[in-house]
Amino acid sequence: MKKSIVLTLLFLFTISISAQDDAEKVKSTVSKSEIEGHIYFLASDELKGRQTGSPENKIAAQYLANMLRGYGVKPIPETTSYFQNVELEKTSGATKTEFKTGALVLNKIATITSGNANYKGKAIFLNHGLEEDYNTIDVKGKYVIVSIGTKDNKNIRPAFSKSKEKNELAKQKGAIGIIEVANFDDPTWMRLDHYLNGEKMIVADQNKDSDSFSHTWINDQNEDISKLFVKNKEIDIEFTVEGIKKSAVASQNVVGYVEGTDPKLKNEYIIYSAHYDHVGIGKAVENDSIYNGARDNAVGTVTVLSAAENIAKYPTKRSALFILFTGEEKGLLGSSWYVNHPVIPLHQMVYCFNSDNGGYNDTTLATIIGLSRTTAQKDIEDAATKFGLKAIDDPAPEQGLFDRSDNVNFAAKGIPAPTFSMGFTAFDEEITKYYHQVTDNPDTLDYDYLLKFFQSYVLACRNIANNATTPFWVEGDKYYEAGKKLYKK
Repeated sequence: MKKSIVLTLLFLFTISISAQDDAEKVKSTVSKSEIEGHIYFLASDELKGRQTGSPENKIAAQYLANMLRGYGVKPIPETTSYFQNVELEKTSGATKTEFKTGALVLNKIATITSGNANYKGKAIFLNHGLEEDYNTIDVKGKYVIVSIGTKDNKNIRPAFSKSKEKNELAKQKGAIGIIEVANFDDPTWMRLDHYLNGEKMIVADQNKDSDSFSHTWINDQNEDISKLFVKNKEIDIEFTVEGIKKSAVASQNVVGYVEGTDPKLKNEYIIYSAHYDHVGIGKAVENDSIYNGARDNAVGTVTVLSAAENIAKYPTKRSALFILFTGEEKGLLGSSWYVNHPVIPLHQMVYCFNSDNGGYNDTTLATIIGLSRTTAQKDIEDAATKFGLKAIDDPAPEQGLFDRSDNVNFAAKGIPAPTFSMGFTAFDEEITKYYHQVTDNPDTLDYDYLLKFFQSYVLACRNIANNATTPFWVEGDKYYEAGKKLYKK
């Protein structure tokens, strides 16, 4: 009789353990103290802002690889390494920039492409430099001068988005360079000058023709260039960009995986991703020049570490691929490299659950950029609710956040890819107070909130990875057709 009771108790205990729900599994691995420990290290002064290609960036990468190793996450398939080498090219800022025509000399010039220029010859004005502006005009071997943005919108963000189109058009028509003329106030120009004329990086196998084509912005606050073109469609100019130098940079993505438990679903992978780089050392503010990047993106990096620890201990039905990217702050470079050099075929990647942050202003929320764009919306909302948060979609579409993080490189390939971010209701002063500022330090974070935020992310990971239905784009989404092509639907 006693033996029977013992066996019954053991059976019930076993059933109880096996029935442990995913929320309890999450609670057992995600702790506030561990979150703090990781963030305080990654966002410490000793790592000097984790700038891509720096020794401190490599220290961060080694730390992350060691964490994955310690959790039992496997290295890149068919290797013993967690590092995917990323080949980058660094370009310095110009030492001299000058635009001359007649007696007019301007030198508030920002370089869009990273090539030197030394031109003396004809320049043609083409309104805004869009397709209809070329008509039958021959621009071969000449410079094209255009107004920035479009007729209806000269704001910075649309100007950037139109710049690529203008660049390609000018090249196609045979121009050797394009100059966009702007009229920005001094504070705006100072920010642009810092961003565009500083050190740049590109993926090494991109922009092979950047040396032969020049693309620049000129801040012409008196609109002197525009006045010249009132009567003339073509003028003689002298244009100089000197001192830009290029060098190779080696950096690394950190990658590992955990195999799924379901015989069929383990062939499908969920990517859990974040970038671990930040902007390094910059302009000093109150004697502090280290941009530590606690929010952006030590938080996101540690969110993925938390998922890795949990899934390595309690594997999900689908397999998990953890990717921590370098070079996001330099133009989404690590993820750009990865999608063109995947360690496992992209068609096996059924979802990319990215984590990136600028800051937060509402600790009752988790903000998911692209929440309603994929069929995993309920899995994410349920996870947030379980830990006392509400999941909301992008409250600031004007910021173009979906296209500003590593998720977009996967989306472009057809892989459903939202970004899990801390709660915010607007891109307001509370966000900009810390975003890319020296103030973004570990001691300014609310770790009670972060515990719920991290738990919500990890549970959402488990929900998506265990759902019998494979996630996909919502029909009609911008990337829906790319997804059908990738997965041959």
